[in-house]
This record gives sequence, structure tokens and C-alpha cells, in this order.
Amino acid sequence: MNKASLLRWTLGACVALGVSGCSYLQRSTLLIPSIPLNKQTQLANPISVNVSDSEFLWNQIVDTVEDYFRIKTEQRAARDNVQWLEGRLETHAESSATIFEPWRKDALYGFQRNQSTLQSMRRTCIVRVTPTEQGFTIAVEVIKELEAVDRSQYSSEGSAIARHDGSIARADADLMGQPITLDWIRQENDGELEQRILREILGRVSNVSPPR
Repeated sequence: MNKASLLRWTLGACVALGVSGCSYLQRSTLLIPSIPLNKQTQLANPISVNVSDSEFLWNQIVDTVEDYFRIKTEQRAARDNVQWLEGRLETHAESSATIFEPWRKDALYGFQRNQSTLQSMRRTCIVRVTPTEQGFTIAVEVIKELEAVDRSQYSSEGSAIARHDGSIARADADLMGQPITLDWIRQENDGELEQRILREILGRVSNVSPPR
């Protein structure tokens, strides 16, 4: 085989390998699997569950919520021959997870986590459990709030204004450029996370026999 033929054969082999490699890459990593239909179905909020054991139901709710937030207060629901008592669970208001915190679950990936990365957000979860004739209704509310500050971080506005009120001016570098939180502005609820929590609770209590 002469040099010209060897060169043509080598180029042909490289092109073939490149085409096959691209087609393999497209088949293996670029195709996004379709979302199952059951993942797209929206659950009612609140949902009704046919569970008679209030202790079992409450333990499943607490165990689910603890995967996302730290619980602040809880009042257990009760449904027996003595009393019907509505249950309420509230979590601490915590700064929402960013894209740099993959181990946290309080903000789902996509718009919610990207927004929490670019803005100072916090979330609070409230779960209400109401006794009914058939069992209980469970309502999940994830409140999302945006931090309102007096100025942008590391801004120099107002730093060169002379003061004449006799106050001592501190030039501590740690205090310069840090904004002050004025309030938290409530945004729309995080419906995606509400659906995720409701699905997990429903999966824990459906087709399961509570222990005696």
C-alpha cells in the first residue's frame, strides 16, 4: 500500500470513528428520557387519606418533612372515640438551597434552585392535618420569601457622607458593605415542593398496614 492509499484509508477510518462516536454520544447522553405520566399528575392540596391510625399517619408526616426542613413546632392530630383534634406542623424558616448545595432538598432543581442561588430566599413548611369521616386531609404549604435589604452588598453609597451628630464613626472593615435585612417579602408558594412532599406522604401511607 502506497502512502496516498494509506493516507486515504487513515482519513476514512477517522471519519468513520468520529461519526460512530457522535452517534453513540447522541444516543447515550443527549437524549432526555420522557417523564412518566404519574409524575405529571397534580395531586389535590389538601389530599384525603383513608387512614384510621392517627399516630401512624403523624409519624410518616414528620419523617417526610424532616428530610427537607428542621421542624420547629408540632401539634399531633387525633381521631378516636374521645376527641378529634386537628394537627399542625411548622418548620424553621431557613435559607433556601443553592446549586452549590446538592445535598439539600428544600429547593428542587430547575427554576426554584436557580432563583435561590441568585436571590436571598428562605422557605417555611406548614402541614395541617384535619380529621374527617373517612380518615384525614393533609394540606402542605411551602412559603417562599425574598429578603429585602437596605442596599446592595458591598455598595459604597453613603459611605463618604460626613456625620455631625457627635456619633462615633467606626471604620471596621467587617462592617463595611454588609447590607441590613429590613424584612422578608412573601412570594408565591413553592408548588413543586408541595407536590413532592405530598407524594412522599401519600406513598408512605398508601397500601401499608400500620403496625399493631
